[in-house]
Amino acid sequence: MSVEIRPADWAREREQIRSVRDAVFVREQQVDPKIEWDDCEARAQHFLVLRDGTAVGTGRLLPSGKIGRMAILQCERGTGLGLRLLAQICDFARQRGDKEVYLHAQCHAEDFYHKAGFSTAGGVFSEADIPHVKMVRALG
Repeated sequence: MSVEIRPADWAREREQIRSVRDAVFVREQQVDPKIEWDDCEARAQHFLVLRDGTAVGTGRLLPSGKIGRMAILQCERGTGLGLRLLAQICDFARQRGDKEVYLHAQCHAEDFYHKAGFSTAGGVFSEADIPHVKMVRALG
C-alpha cells in the first residue's frame, strides 16, 4: 500500500477534497454543508492524503497562516496520517515564509495538535456548534 501526501489543486481536485470533508464533517459530525464550504476554498492551499490513489485525508492552509479543514477518514485514524499531513502543511507554510501557523482545533483533538507542537492560545469557543480552541505553532 502506498501513501502520498501532497499539495492539491482546488480547481482540479475539488471532488477528492470534497469527498473526504463530506464524509468527516457533513455526515459524521453533522456540520451544515452551508458552512462547510466557504469563499476561502479558491485562495487556500489544499492538501491531499492518498492511499493507493484514493483520497483518505485533506487539509488546507490560508494565506493568513490558518490551517483548517483537517480531516482523515475514520477508517484511517490512528495510523499517523494526520500527523504526517499536519507536518507537510507546516513545512509548506515555513517554505513560503510563514513564521507561525494557527488553527481552531476541536477540543477532543487538542492532544493530537499538542503532539504536533501546537500550544493552546485562549479559551473554548463554538464553531459549527462544536467546541473549539485556538492553537498556535511557531515555525523554526
